[in-house]
Formats: sequence, C-alpha cells, structure tokens
Amino acid sequence: MADTTPTDEKFRGKVWRFDDDISTDVLSPGAFALDPVEVRMLHVLESVNPAFAAEVESGDVVVAGRNFGCGSSRETAPENLKALGVACVVAESFARIFMRNAVAVGLPVVVCSGVHGVFDDGDTAEVDLASGLVHNPGTGTQLRGDPLPEEMREILHAGGILALLRNSPPGPD
Repeated sequence: MADTTPTDEKFRGKVWRFDDDISTDVLSPGAFALDPVEVRMLHVLESVNPAFAAEVESGDVVVAGRNFGCGSSRETAPENLKALGVACVVAESFARIFMRNAVAVGLPVVVCSGVHGVFDDGDTAEVDLASGLVHNPGTGTQLRGDPLPEEMREILHAGGILALLRNSPPGPD
C-alpha cells in the first residue's frame, strides 16, 4: 500500500480524467466491501476504466467533473484511492460526505471549477492545496480552485484524523 501522506501542500502528477457523477459504488464496489484494502483497491473504477487500478502510479492525480464521490458514505472509497497512491483528487465538485471522508483518511481533495475541461488523460497536473491553484503545464492553463482551510491541511499532514488524534497530547483530566 502506497503512502500518499503529503510532505508539503503541492503535488505534481500524471492525470487520470473522469467525468461527472463518479459514485462510491465504482470507487469501492460493494462486492468487495468486506475484503482487505489490498483486494478492494484492485477494483477501483474498474467499471469506468478497467486499466485504472493496474496502471495508476503513486503520485498520480485524479481530475473529475461534478459530483465526484456521490452515492453512499463508504469511507473505503477515498481509502482505496489513497492505497493506490493517488496523490490528490481535483474535481468540479464533490459529494459532501466523500470530501469529508477523504480528508479524514488523509486524501487531499480540491474543488476547482473548470478543471474537467482543461485536462486530458496523461497530462501533468500541478496542485497547490493552500492557494487552490491548479496548473496544466502542458497547455499553460492555470485555474484557481478553493484552497483547503488550514485545519483540513493539518489533518492531511498528520495522515488523517485518526493519526492526528493519536499524535495529539492528552487533554486535561
């Protein structure tokens, strides 16, 4: 399993582009819900792009249209992407529960209007979480997405909410 915990707030990677309404059912198919992550991650997005799970590399970036992560509240959906080594997901919009779960498990996400139209599969994406800047160096196009709040970036730097809580000093008695 790849460790994609960010060491800084900037990512550069190969783009995997997906359209609107990518549901948690295709990010984490129910038939494998009880399997360990090493099995679940082999089936991520297979109904949309059968090559994705086998060919995605650590540091790659998922770019998508509207409503990414719609459907059920499967926390395994962002976990699977993180396990595959996806560095960041940039989409026109996210389902709220997916965005919350992604940050909770330590997978960076950025909302960026217009992003779906400026990237193709295989392009390179540069993403800055603090500023929200998303850049396609191949075309020179730069968009300003929604920067992640400092609190969310702190959770990501810790590797997720559980890691943050484990490493926090104990509270008063």
